[in-house]
Amino acid sequence: MANFFSDDSPTNLTEFTVSELSGSIKRTIESAFDHVRVRGEISGYRGPHSSGHAYFSLKDDKSRIDAVIWKGTFSKLKYRPEEGMEVIATGRVTTFPGSSKYQIVIEALEPAGAGALMALIEERKRRLAAEGLFDAARKQLLPYMPKVIGVVTSPTGAVIRDILHRISDRFPVHVLVWPVKVQGEGCGEEVANAIHGFNAIEPGGPLPRPDVLIVARGGGSLEDLWGFNDEIVVRAAAESAIPLISAVGHETDWTLIDYAADVRAPTPTGAAEMAVPVKADLEAQVANLGARLSGACSRQMESRRQNLRALARALPSLDQLLALPRRRFDEAAGSLGRSLELNTMNKRRSFERAASRLNADILARRIAERRQRLNERASLAERIVERMVDRLRSRLGRCDAALTAIPSRLQSQTGRARDRLTGLVARADAAVMAETRQRRHAITAHDRMLQSLSYKNVLMRGYAVIRDASDRPISRAAGLSTGTAVAIEFADGRVSAVTGERGEAVAPPSAREVKTAPAAPKSPKKSEPPAGQGSLF
Repeated sequence: MANFFSDDSPTNLTEFTVSELSGSIKRTIESAFDHVRVRGEISGYRGPHSSGHAYFSLKDDKSRIDAVIWKGTFSKLKYRPEEGMEVIATGRVTTFPGSSKYQIVIEALEPAGAGALMALIEERKRRLAAEGLFDAARKQLLPYMPKVIGVVTSPTGAVIRDILHRISDRFPVHVLVWPVKVQGEGCGEEVANAIHGFNAIEPGGPLPRPDVLIVARGGGSLEDLWGFNDEIVVRAAAESAIPLISAVGHETDWTLIDYAADVRAPTPTGAAEMAVPVKADLEAQVANLGARLSGACSRQMESRRQNLRALARALPSLDQLLALPRRRFDEAAGSLGRSLELNTMNKRRSFERAASRLNADILARRIAERRQRLNERASLAERIVERMVDRLRSRLGRCDAALTAIPSRLQSQTGRARDRLTGLVARADAAVMAETRQRRHAITAHDRMLQSLSYKNVLMRGYAVIRDASDRPISRAAGLSTGTAVAIEFADGRVSAVTGERGEAVAPPSAREVKTAPAAPKSPKKSEPPAGQGSLF
């Protein structure tokens, strides 16, 4: 520090600028407190800043000092700061001239004694348990016979040799080792990365995916096992999709990974025993089960064989089985002829009943219906033709009126159109006449059909119809009694008669004259049936 004297100064005190004074204080404090250890409780810790630095305070019951951990130092800390944690911080004191504050720059951080470590573990355990990471419902069952086992441990310690030796003695399987640090700085991150790495292996890939994981480490102090109490390790063990066995320390050593793991083993050797069964015991069990299965199959086959023999003895002979069907066949063959005769008689009776329902009245009624329908169709056809002719005449009249109104300069075209219309009229008349002739021929053909089917044509050949008092035709002599009045219809009229004894008919004198029936309309000669046509009944 330089001394400056001024004759104008009323005193001999040195005059400093603000920057000079702040720098002098900074140098003085850093030289006096370049390496200190401070014990206090962490306050105001919110995690690392976006820049990677951590800012918080250390306090006791009376005082408070600001603290900072630079980014490069924070990543190397063995114990990460937590809110309310009592620690011993090692570093140097410096000032911040911009705000006239001083702070300690921490270079190392450790809990304040074993009691503080246990309190930190208990607080972390309580917080993680509240999140459900230690719930029994999250635990997975270990596979009974894994094909691949993944081991997370140090590759140079005795633990890996004990695990491999125990697995080879019990049940040799494929073992994958992920080498990690099991204590010291960076231990927790390596173990967590190893667990995530095993879970990231895809099934069926070039590297086999483990069926079970073992996280193992030998015994040690609380500080040696501290990496397995790290929160990142506990979360990785809880999130593992592969069943995980925790084998950290001896049987009396407990870490937080033991609560998050699916199964806790007291020792690494015990973890190997939990992971695989004993091959010799399995072989003995398989041999025992095979012998039992063979004996059971033999006894079952013998039992089935005896049952089959008993069933075979109980079966009837072939003659006994065929006796009843043979008898049924003989009876059916004997009754077949009689059944055919009865069936024929039943069919004949049915035919006779159907024939008795067929008479002349039904046929006459149908003929009358057909004649009426034909007459209706003929009248309808005539009306249709008349309407067509009227429409054509009306059209021709309209065309003629239109042609008359055409100017004289279009007379030549009108003449051609009139000729064309004349031809169309002629064609229309011819078509109408042809349609009329066709309909008339059809009606004439239907009339000829009706005349040919009429019973009056049969009467003209010498036959007669006998009717009772109700004018119903009589078809059998058995239906008449002696003295019954009947009417005999001939082709040219009717006569009355009275029945006598069987075989004769007597006509009363008063009924000798012939009653002339109204003559049926004569059809054209061409509609008469040809001579020699036989009866249709």
